[in-house]
Amino acid sequence: MASASTRVFDDITKLLTNAAGAAQGARREIDTLLKTQVERVLNDLEVVKREEFEVVKAMAAKAREENIALKARLDALEGKSSPAAKTAKKPAAKKAVKKTTK
Repeated sequence: MASASTRVFDDITKLLTNAAGAAQGARREIDTLLKTQVERVLNDLEVVKREEFEVVKAMAAKAREENIALKARLDALEGKSSPAAKTAKKPAAKKAVKKTTK
């Protein structure tokens, strides 16, 4: 009888092992289906992927830095940084105003 009960336990063990393997396979299949559905919904909503967002964010930061550098260069070329250049431009503007009022 001891061998019969051992055989029964072996059969139960095999059955449980097979059931666990089948459950893991079903879980992987469900995960794959859910992932596919989520990706489809996100694509329909036109949600940007994280990698694309980071690339555009870096491009915008670089463009902002270049814009600041170009503005500083333009200000320097126009002489906006010196007070003498500012006062020299004001009388010319007043003359233009006087001409239009006559």
